[in-house]
Amino acid sequence: MGETAQGVLTTVVGSWPVPDWLERAKSGVHRGTVSRSQLAEMHDMAIKAALKDQEVAGIDILSDGELRRDNDIDYLLARVPGVTVLDPVKVFYFDYLDLVVAEKLPDPEGPGPLGLAEDLRFTRGYTDRRVKFSLTGPFSLSRRLRNEAYPDPADLVRALARVLNAEARALADAGAVLLQIDEPFLAGYPEQVGLAVEAINIVTRDVPVTWALHVCYGNRYARPLWEGHYDFLFPAVLDAAIDQLMLEFARKGDDDLALIRRYHWDRVLGVGVLDVKTEQVERVDLVERRIRRALDVVPPERLLVSPDCGLRHVPDPIARAKLRAMVTARDNLRQGAQP
Repeated sequence: MGETAQGVLTTVVGSWPVPDWLERAKSGVHRGTVSRSQLAEMHDMAIKAALKDQEVAGIDILSDGELRRDNDIDYLLARVPGVTVLDPVKVFYFDYLDLVVAEKLPDPEGPGPLGLAEDLRFTRGYTDRRVKFSLTGPFSLSRRLRNEAYPDPADLVRALARVLNAEARALADAGAVLLQIDEPFLAGYPEQVGLAVEAINIVTRDVPVTWALHVCYGNRYARPLWEGHYDFLFPAVLDAAIDQLMLEFARKGDDDLALIRRYHWDRVLGVGVLDVKTEQVERVDLVERRIRRALDVVPPERLLVSPDCGLRHVPDPIARAKLRAMVTARDNLRQGAQP
């Protein structure tokens, strides 16, 4: 058993707990009580702390915790040329903005239309470990955008994908080695999986990085938006130009591992082994069993273990404890420890 886990790496999905003081500051910007320059300094501090927490926990592939973002949509969509913010003021930072596209989006004239490269440079400057940078996918972005421009909604998805492709090229130029597309809304529209895969392939086209795709069942306020299984992803996801597929298993159980075997998924699989919708810290032996079951289907060099979803809604001490349990379980298996 000691050899079977040697190649297994640990990572996070993306988001990190938002400290109370940062929540108040984010909301304060919308109320005019905190300046944007003050908030930017607070973001920097929070990201440095999140990176340190992940390093101390022993995580191999880190994220910036998405701490500059109010939620999974606004930070990206509000920067898209051609998208209008109808009301920039929110009562609570985590709420969604009211966003509309009244005319067809212009095709990007060059790389970096969203200006995210500096976020990546900052993160890479504070850790020597591998960093992943996430982008909410074009299908999910389209679901939060009032569409007044495209008679066929699929064309809006494709247009957003072209914007994200241009942004990804700038991120690659800034040193990105791993970019992740998050599609948290896809599980609610399983009949649209073909369109989502088509759009993903537009995003990844000619961008020479490792590409991951994360598909979950929603995680807003630590509650799933939908239930079901990952049958809808297959076989369509086999045509996605991605290197890694990140799925949730801890909360749902491992029945869907059978899909990985049935459809001969031969790329990296990210297996969620921590339930982010509970504040209970998993026992190490439970996480070991979850990793072992995944190793029955995926060889260690193609296995990533992670939380099911982002850790935004988990208290910071719980998030750290959960990650320590995951790393300890992986290390125990590497060393041949038995439960």
